[in-house]
Amino acid sequence: MLSILQVDLLYPYARMTEVSMLNYLLKLPYRGTLEKFYQYMDLGNSNVNLAIRWKPEVYLQRNIELYKSRHEKFIFLSNQKDNIRELVQFWIDMAVYDLPPQENWEPNNRVQKAWEHLAVYCEESCYYAALNVWKAENSQSWEELIFLARCLIYDRDKFKNVLVQYNNVNSLLDTYITKILINTVKDKTSIGKFSTWRLFIHKSDKELKEALFRDGRSELEISKFLFARKYFKQVYQMNQLQNPAVKKGKKYPEPSETDLMEVVNYYNTEKLLSGAPHEVAAGGNITVEQLKVWIQVCIAALYNYPKSIASSFSLEALQDDGREFESPYQEVFEVGLSSSTKDTSLVNKAEAALMQQLYSLKLNQQKILLLYYGFELNQTQIANNFKLTQGAIAARLKTIELKLIKSLSQLSQPSEWVAQYVTGWLVTSYQSPVYSDLINIALVEAVNKLEQLEKEALRLCYGQKMHQKDIAHQLQITELDLALITDNAKAQLEHYLIKEIDCIIIQYLNVWLSNTCKQIIKSACNNLKISSQTYLEALQPVLEESLKVWQLPSK
Repeated sequence: MLSILQVDLLYPYARMTEVSMLNYLLKLPYRGTLEKFYQYMDLGNSNVNLAIRWKPEVYLQRNIELYKSRHEKFIFLSNQKDNIRELVQFWIDMAVYDLPPQENWEPNNRVQKAWEHLAVYCEESCYYAALNVWKAENSQSWEELIFLARCLIYDRDKFKNVLVQYNNVNSLLDTYITKILINTVKDKTSIGKFSTWRLFIHKSDKELKEALFRDGRSELEISKFLFARKYFKQVYQMNQLQNPAVKKGKKYPEPSETDLMEVVNYYNTEKLLSGAPHEVAAGGNITVEQLKVWIQVCIAALYNYPKSIASSFSLEALQDDGREFESPYQEVFEVGLSSSTKDTSLVNKAEAALMQQLYSLKLNQQKILLLYYGFELNQTQIANNFKLTQGAIAARLKTIELKLIKSLSQLSQPSEWVAQYVTGWLVTSYQSPVYSDLINIALVEAVNKLEQLEKEALRLCYGQKMHQKDIAHQLQITELDLALITDNAKAQLEHYLIKEIDCIIIQYLNVWLSNTCKQIIKSACNNLKISSQTYLEALQPVLEESLKVWQLPSK
């Protein structure tokens, strides 16, 4: 049966019987042939849109478009009618056997993407398996049953064991997978291996964060959800799982209203401590009703995003998913642009300035950079190559790096815009910093280093948006003292940020030099027809060819 939280979630449909409501919700929309390989099933979790819908996985959609434009066999299959069996086999061959041989234009992680194409294809089988089990025994919600089915197809090892035994001559993959999923779901439900509250309690912060991020939740919301769950787990463990007075027939029962009130009290008290996340500390108190909504959102996100079962939450994965992130130094430069230079990206100017500096280096300086950042030799190994001391190589590297850092600093000019930026950040982003932006991260760190009175003044002013008079009254100081405290806090943030920008530029330069030198070496290896895995064995010829490649753009 539906849980209390799920009934709350479906309130507009409360007058329907459970069967009629599920029949309404469980209508599966149509997916086109190629859409089957990049669209996943989303179980609506808002009061205005509860029906199942298909949502595109952007990086998988891009991969399909890539193969449709470049791969001869895939192009042929895409243009045929009734081709689903052959398209499925195309991705099975790649996922299980890494066939056909990889072409130069194909992504390095093509096997991983092949697995994911097959997984989203099997989402329909998850739906039909869950519906089959639910109609026979509806003691658990259909969302739970779908989740159990997804656990199999998004577990690569288990999914592979299933696929290697599949024969496309005997049946369609849909029929084959659905039968297996029905048995899997029945097995797990019959022996009580799953419950909603177990899911909510035991998923890691990383998995829940990934699911919420994928669900479109902001960093501000996610920080609050995770902070609340931290205390929910403590209270639930003590009051429900370890309480001898609680009936043992149901291992993961619904939390009581008393449990939820206790969680709320913990949240509102602990958010003022130094260890609380910035977004939580900047926000106000919460209520039991608000906590219930948060729990609903978290559970729905976990149901909707089965990849959080076993997935990696990384910048690379998010970029591959279609989320755009600026380079680490882009904000550092572009914030300081004057209106007269905004017609050309300052990031491009920075790239051009660095390349110009590289072309102007002496031959030995270019060799040192290639050996250090490209071949990744240490300073002693490079010194032996030049018959110099390690200290001499270190000094030459430092000279080159300072020259490049100076060109970047002249472009960014942080002293001219930091004060204005800090003021704007406090007004617009203090409550919800952007953690893909290094400047935002630096400012959060700077806030955490302030004295408690300064932090509280900023929290009430920019987090709670309180009037200056009310803040002064709450802190038991005069409005003049409050102004001095906030001005001093801003000055400290500005000073800290300028120092951090210097560090950001240095960090970026190291990454940029490494990427640039490795790309030059890769081009040299291609010219020499040498494997990039064995280029160290032919260091000298690759180095000489790399120096030739280095000079090509300047001609």
